[in-house]
Amino acid sequence: MSIDAIQKAVDPELLTPEEMLRRLDEANERTQEEISAWLNANGPGEIERTLIRTLIDTLPDYLFVKDTKSRFVIVNQPLATDRGFDRASDLIGKTDFDIHPTEFAQRTWDCEQSVMQTGVPAIDIEERLTTSEGKTKWLSTTKIPLRDPHGTIIGVAGVSRDMTERKQAELLRNGQNHILEMVASNASLQDVLRALAMFAESQLDGILVSILLLDPKNQTLYHGAAPSLPESYWRPLEGTRIGPAVGSCGTAAYSRRQVIVPDITVDPLWRDYRDLATAHNLRSCWSAPIMSHSGEVLGTFALYSRSVRAPCPSEISLIETSSRVAGIAIERQRDHMQIAHLALHDSLTGLPNRTLLLQRLDEALARAKATGRGVTLAFVDLDNLKLINDTLGHATGDLLLTTLAGRMADCVRASDTVARIGGDEFVLLFADHARSRAPITAKIEALQRALGEPVEIDGQRRQVTASIGLASYPGDGDTPQTLLMNADAAMYRAKELGRNNCQVFTAEITSAAQERYELQEGLRSALANHEFSLVYQPQVDLASGRIFAAEALIRWQHPTLGMVPPSKFIPVAEACGLIVPIGEWVLRTACAQAKSWQKEGTEPIGISVNLSARQFAERNWVARVSELLEETGLEPHWLELELTESLIIKDVPLAVATMRQLRTMGVQLSIDDFGMGYSSLNALKSFPVARLKLDQSFVREIPNNRSDSAIAITVISLGHELNLKVIAEGVENASQLRFLREHGCDEAQGYFLSKPLRAEEIETLLRNANR
Repeated sequence: MSIDAIQKAVDPELLTPEEMLRRLDEANERTQEEISAWLNANGPGEIERTLIRTLIDTLPDYLFVKDTKSRFVIVNQPLATDRGFDRASDLIGKTDFDIHPTEFAQRTWDCEQSVMQTGVPAIDIEERLTTSEGKTKWLSTTKIPLRDPHGTIIGVAGVSRDMTERKQAELLRNGQNHILEMVASNASLQDVLRALAMFAESQLDGILVSILLLDPKNQTLYHGAAPSLPESYWRPLEGTRIGPAVGSCGTAAYSRRQVIVPDITVDPLWRDYRDLATAHNLRSCWSAPIMSHSGEVLGTFALYSRSVRAPCPSEISLIETSSRVAGIAIERQRDHMQIAHLALHDSLTGLPNRTLLLQRLDEALARAKATGRGVTLAFVDLDNLKLINDTLGHATGDLLLTTLAGRMADCVRASDTVARIGGDEFVLLFADHARSRAPITAKIEALQRALGEPVEIDGQRRQVTASIGLASYPGDGDTPQTLLMNADAAMYRAKELGRNNCQVFTAEITSAAQERYELQEGLRSALANHEFSLVYQPQVDLASGRIFAAEALIRWQHPTLGMVPPSKFIPVAEACGLIVPIGEWVLRTACAQAKSWQKEGTEPIGISVNLSARQFAERNWVARVSELLEETGLEPHWLELELTESLIIKDVPLAVATMRQLRTMGVQLSIDDFGMGYSSLNALKSFPVARLKLDQSFVREIPNNRSDSAIAITVISLGHELNLKVIAEGVENASQLRFLREHGCDEAQGYFLSKPLRAEEIETLLRNANR
């Protein structure tokens, strides 16, 4: 039914519904009669041709038939329209050479001639062409040979389907993958961003890409990549500060959103920059912020067009995709730079670490050897930082460290180096100075004054001192390792002389350093060579006089140095990490000996073993204690581990958790050298310990020293208030013992009661005590 027929048949304002239906039926009958008359007049052949033409012109695909010379014989309207022709008939008789660039036309000719000569169809071949509007179009084309009734090939028929969107998506994925491969292979950020910009430009016609990077400190933009924009455009924009009206890019970075400017000449955002843009024939700019995964603005990605217009959906999509890829590349480079920085710098202070120090020292020595100048190392150890960490916590210690690191950096020239090489150890490298020490002496004095100034933290003034050792080229060594070792040795000498002073390396210091080295090397083989032994000092209950336990004490019989006292080798073992295997040997041997005494029929006594901080920090320490007890057969309640205050308060929650695991196992715990540390009473209440050990430094002068006597009485009273036993160590005479008994001390040990004894002497002592 035609629209005219319906309109003539119906007047809704005058007709009833029944009348309206009757008129519609009559109009429909007349329309059917008109169609029948048209069919009778034109015949089936013409009808078929008309319907076919209508059909092929309605389809969006290109349809065509060509003769043996590749001249168009049949063409549908979509193909003609895309080639810039009003009517499909205008293409009849033409070839691709008449309507396409020569290169494309030649490929088309070669393909069609091959199809007609071989009779083999060309299926789904990809073709790229440019439409009359200048847009790129991708086609998937199939061409088959066209035969007459006798089978002779008389031409070629073809259909081309628009696959531009699919092809662009494919090219986009491939391009993104290529860029990401560049990122993964650590290509430079400049190369990655340039490749990304060129790829984006290849996807769009008449578009120019700009990638800008944001300096987070100054909030300014600087050049990243703009392969098609002239330097005369982007150079003047270097260092532009972002803001609410700073072109498309500055505004996008500031507002953290896309900024679309269709017409630069009239948009107020471009007021300060439109002259520069128009001078370079730039008319529109669409920009998006480049964001990190955490939401930080890293820069901007922008598309420029030389025409006044807004972006199409595909261009918006490309901006969004490309800005994400750019974000990945920028973050990867930033992470890579951060990793490289961390490999050569201390993470807390930002100062160079040992690796970078040795590199710079090697370079400084090479220059000094060539110029005849001097090089000096100052090895600085902060004397009481550990005390501050233990008493006030590591957060306070870290703040103090960073403050003092800044002061040290202020004391040197830009050409010198301050490095942190350990927890409280720093090295200052003074390069390219006169070979006399006079200029260095003045710098060290300034350094000592700077470090000695109090640091205010949380409203309180904290102060540290420093022990400093100096070693210079050429007199004290000509290699980085030698100079560093000798400066370290001089620093140790400063500590031995009371700390808070500076010592210059000498030959005598070399011998002391050599001794430490020999001790360290000797310790490495001492266990294997069975050079260690244990002695045991009885611990006595002061109320009954009974021996209730013995403390295991290590001795080292060096093959050439003779008997080395623990005070000399234990610090070396702690420093080089050998204290862990040595401590395990002590624990195993002591537990085995206590079990052996029990098997010999003597009265069972406990065995007390000192525990080092390094052992206590071992991840599997509790399990290892359990294994050693099972291995030796000693019941856990006969073992007591002595822990120092400083060991516990490094990390009170972790220490308490470990101690509770040991107590659950049945192992006894005590706090050794109590009174020497700075435990808070609140923390002490949470420690699952059985006894406090009063340090011998407070026992030595009692009862004559009023201060030591007061401290001893306080510790004894405190222990009893907490339901803990108190044992005094270092009891050397009768007056000390009498004082301790009078003030309620529970237990004691020391030479007045018994010197440390060999295992067989302890056994004899226990047997005699049982008689």
